[in-house]
Amino acid sequence: MEQRLKQLDYDVVVVGGGSAGVAAAISAANNGSRTLLIEAGPLIGGEMLSGLPIDGCLSTRGEWVVGGVAREIFKECDRLGGYVGHFYDWRTIWVVSVDPEIMKLAVVNVVRRAGVDMLLYTFAEEVVVQDGSVKGVIVLNKNQRTLITAKVFIDCSGDGDLAQRAGAPFESGGGNGEFQPVSLVFRMSGVDFGRLMTFVGENPENVAVAENPYYADISREEQVRRLVEQGYPKVFFVANGPLIKQAIADGDLHATALIGIGPVSMKRREVYCNTTRIADVDATRTDQLTKALPDLMDQVWSCAGFLSRRVPGFEDAHFSGIAPRIGIRETRRIMGDYVLTAEDVLEARKRDDGVAKGAHHIDVHGSGTKQLRQPIKDGGSYDIPYGSLIPRNLTNVLLAGRCFSATREAHGSARVMGTCMAMGQAVGTAAAMVSKSNHMDVRQVPVEALRSRLKAQGAVIDGTH
Repeated sequence: MEQRLKQLDYDVVVVGGGSAGVAAAISAANNGSRTLLIEAGPLIGGEMLSGLPIDGCLSTRGEWVVGGVAREIFKECDRLGGYVGHFYDWRTIWVVSVDPEIMKLAVVNVVRRAGVDMLLYTFAEEVVVQDGSVKGVIVLNKNQRTLITAKVFIDCSGDGDLAQRAGAPFESGGGNGEFQPVSLVFRMSGVDFGRLMTFVGENPENVAVAENPYYADISREEQVRRLVEQGYPKVFFVANGPLIKQAIADGDLHATALIGIGPVSMKRREVYCNTTRIADVDATRTDQLTKALPDLMDQVWSCAGFLSRRVPGFEDAHFSGIAPRIGIRETRRIMGDYVLTAEDVLEARKRDDGVAKGAHHIDVHGSGTKQLRQPIKDGGSYDIPYGSLIPRNLTNVLLAGRCFSATREAHGSARVMGTCMAMGQAVGTAAAMVSKSNHMDVRQVPVEALRSRLKAQGAVIDGTH
């Protein structure tokens, strides 16, 4: 005899505890809604815990285009001693660097302060839908299966699981079934930063700089000099440079488009390393994602050895950590009331219905050494309209994070963590507005009122290039 389902009820339920989900849950709770954040893993924060820099928070011009909840999390990280800094990489982007171990603490502190309830180790396995309205999700954990009802649901699952199961249309990967590579970030500590950056300055042919036309009036040599002298060990070693090309030819390194290195702790002399990649893994297929892990681990270990043997500054460094999960660049894109386009991104388009901003270049990785990068006009930012966060066919569901509505190229810009947090704040605030009203359709939110509330709570909505 089947046990009767336990039931919980909330105003707003957020599925997925990555950067978008954390921001959405905090925002919904800060705006007065009883909010539950559901996460399948043991920690919240997603890729913010990987060691990667948090891209998309500033434009190429150095203007902050993401504020509000993101800045609150950075402030908490700084209070605990884990905010490394924000700076230009002299390639294409401004980055925000944090200590991922401190970020684990900071994210939980801010979520708790907002009054968000959490369920970790909990998988949303079934969606209850009636006439385009999600009535509840059935979740599974060690307690038992539980039906959770709410007025509004926010899909921050990354893969668009909730919206897809509720009947929203979607696209996956590229037109020929290809997917951007999955990666596993690792860390090295005890790095001699000075020696590393001296090597960069003396061997600029190995380094990616001067790729953004906004700084075209500054010579490549001058950009390398500024990169070396700015005080942070931030560098991209490129695949067509002699260092990596020879290592790949010698079998000393896997085929890769780059080795991205940046600081996570100045005290520990620790950097993240972003280089591993396995393309065309459908990460919604658990068997495929699981199969990728051993090969990614092999790439981590071989790259750590390569750095120690061939890159000055790493002679006495040691392997110090690995991301808590495989990094996924793309799976499903849920089709919404509006589909953000490459032209919206590249032309830095502003909109009256914009509720978040993006500033990362179009960045679509391929197999091996392939990567598409296209900068935004004049180093500016673009607006993400509210309609890109509303899935078609559903009345009380919102989207944030890499499952939002976009073409593949536009998604390649907006999938980064800073932009995901901006989207999360927007939909968390909108969900709270819906939950306090008598109507249930998220499309009835007055966008101008939403924009005003977001601005009042520190989000960046206008006033940027």
